[in-house]
Amino acid sequence: MNNPKTLPGWVKPALELGPIVAFFAAYLLLKDRTFIIGAREYEGFIVVTAGFIPLILICTGILWRLTGKLSKMQIVTAVLITVFGGLSVWLNDDRFFKMKPTLIYLIFGGLLGIGLLRGQSWLKLVMEEAVPLDDAGWMKLTKRVCAFFLILAALNELVWRTQSTEAWVWFKTFGLTAALFAFFMTQGKLFQEHGIEKKEDGGA
Repeated sequence: MNNPKTLPGWVKPALELGPIVAFFAAYLLLKDRTFIIGAREYEGFIVVTAGFIPLILICTGILWRLTGKLSKMQIVTAVLITVFGGLSVWLNDDRFFKMKPTLIYLIFGGLLGIGLLRGQSWLKLVMEEAVPLDDAGWMKLTKRVCAFFLILAALNELVWRTQSTEAWVWFKTFGLTAALFAFFMTQGKLFQEHGIEKKEDGGA
């Protein structure tokens, strides 16, 4: 029987990364402009943030509609973008939106840390289907991801507090993405040492 929830491989990445690319492109176009809305003056960054909030919610809703599920990270990210992006627009203060990545990484790093203190890998609960590892491998990977998220949280704070808005946008769009990609690329040895093969039906 065909699974109606099966999607072409490009759909999920497009819905997840599309809003980020759109935000970056819109920022480059509007960064030097100011807008008068309701007798208040808004910088281009705030206007772009205002457009990014509904865009990310629409894409998240489409993803849920097509797949029938959302990961906890996707849900938390959408909520934090709405809350902190909304605060930035409402208060006309870009600092709230810039703090959003810090909170995302602190929340997930903290949750993984709590699981580790309980002797459990909560990372396994959300990634087990994608990355088959033995229990020892999951504990090692969870410790590394926990530490990595906390480092990213500190790094985001350092960048937005010490650099220009444009520098932060480049860092957020490309720096954090490249860091995540590089991190998992460097875990190849762990995946080889602790990976487990999925047994075929009827296999020994």
